[in-house]
Amino acid sequence: MLKEFKEFATRGNIMDMAIGVVIGGAFQKIVNSLVNDIIMPAISILTGKVDFSDMVLTVGGASIKYGNFITTIVDFLIIAFSIFLVVRYLNKMHKIKELGDLAASKIDKKGKFIKHKEEKKEEAKEPETKICPYCLSEIKYKATRCPNCTSELVDKDEKRESQKEQEVNA
Repeated sequence: MLKEFKEFATRGNIMDMAIGVVIGGAFQKIVNSLVNDIIMPAISILTGKVDFSDMVLTVGGASIKYGNFITTIVDFLIIAFSIFLVVRYLNKMHKIKELGDLAASKIDKKGKFIKHKEEKKEEAKEPETKICPYCLSEIKYKATRCPNCTSELVDKDEKRESQKEQEVNA
């Protein structure tokens, strides 16, 4: 059981998460100090020396500290914006790396970019079927006789060649 726990605790994802939590806690202290010691006093100066931490609504014996709530909202917005900037930066770096990989694949051995060559056009493929000119049925392209009407199918070029051969032999 202790061995299993050790494997679980030392697994990469758990360690990454633990490091993230520790750094997040330290980051939260920095943000709290930024909000409480710099931003909120600056807002107090602009609003006429209002101290947000002293803003309390007392109803009967209960006190609602809405000033602390406002400070917490500002904390959250700063943390969320900071995380947004970090994620945006990481995405940008990831995109640059992808573009670099793409560019690297188009560089020759001497370090020069390979010019974009036009792709070779596919040669015209021979069709698989054709229409018999006598019975108008669909037959194989290389057929020399129609299986339906038994007509002899010879291309015009082949007829000319065979006629020339007959004239030469005669």
